[in-house]
Amino acid sequence: MAGHEFPEPADRRQVADSAVDPLAAADTRHACDPAFQHGVVVGFDGSTSSERALAYAIGMARRSGSGLIIVHVANRLPTTVWAGCEPPVFVDVPDHRTEVLGLELACADHLSEVPWVLVERGGDICHELEEVGREYSADAIVVGSTHGLVGRIFGSVAGRLARRAQRPVVVIP
Repeated sequence: MAGHEFPEPADRRQVADSAVDPLAAADTRHACDPAFQHGVVVGFDGSTSSERALAYAIGMARRSGSGLIIVHVANRLPTTVWAGCEPPVFVDVPDHRTEVLGLELACADHLSEVPWVLVERGGDICHELEEVGREYSADAIVVGSTHGLVGRIFGSVAGRLARRAQRPVVVIP
């Protein structure tokens, strides 16, 4: 079993002006373990469809001899929901679900077949999955399909991701 880690969320990185200091812009990028370059990114939230996506991604990573990057996107809410203020400022909602998921994954026997890492992010699920895919130069992003009223109203994560991603997206029913 390779283990897991909890890096700082992407939205906590400092913004650097690359025109002023090109080295500062390089420092703001997430440092990725080279063992996971060209790996398989999978969105995971503990749901049944994400568990099926994880199982498929494990097989995909094993067959390709690459690492598995498991991404959990934590909740973020606009402060206007709480404070009634004008600017759309986002607040990180404490999400202890990532810790619980990490412990569940660490105990999972089927993950012993491939090296894996757990990455926590906050924000839009589609954007964060694609961003992690870009950072790790992932060969594919695997997600479970969304069923239900919310997916029909707002559009499924899989559908939105497939339209905007710069790498192959595999949707598991």
